[in-house]
This record gives sequence, structure tokens and C-alpha cells, in this order.
Amino acid sequence: MANVDLKLDEAKPPQTLYHGTVAAFLESIRATGLQKRSRNHVHLSSDAATATKVGSRRGKPIVLQVDATAMHQQGHLFYLSANGVWLVDAVPPQYLTFPT
Repeated sequence: MANVDLKLDEAKPPQTLYHGTVAAFLESIRATGLQKRSRNHVHLSSDAATATKVGSRRGKPIVLQVDATAMHQQGHLFYLSANGVWLVDAVPPQYLTFPT
């Protein structure tokens, strides 16, 4: 995939961000974290309700919490798109909280 300049500006994220997914992907996410795969970035939401809607596109949603403050302090770059979606290259598993 060619690099595309999306003209995004870096932004300081809120303490916690959210990612909606489904159970079928949890094992992979626990092992490798959230990966952008064929997208330009991993998409994160600023609230659990939005993440729930995103996750429900593929079935029963599961919402993961992202410790965005810790990631940012460790040098991970965050971007805020014009439509309010938070973007990051990847979320390593140590920054994720899984529902019990």
C-alpha cells in the first residue's frame, strides 16, 4: 500500500479511547494488539457508545478500552480526524483493557 498524506495534525488524546470489535477477533487482538492492516490507521472512538455502534457492524459488539495517556507518554502519535475519529498506527496489547 502506498503512503498517502492524509494531512492530519498530531493531537493529544483523552485519557481513555475505545475500540469496538467482535469476539472472533479477540484472540488475535490479545496476542498482537490492534493493527491497521489494510487501513491507514487504527480507528478509535472517544466514547464507548460510538465504539459499540462500530463493533455492532459485524455482530455482537465488544468494546475495548485503550490507555491513550500511557501510549502518548510512550511516544505513540495520535491524530484526530475531521469527523472526530481518533487515529493511531497501532495499539500494542499492553495498552488494552478487555471486558471480563
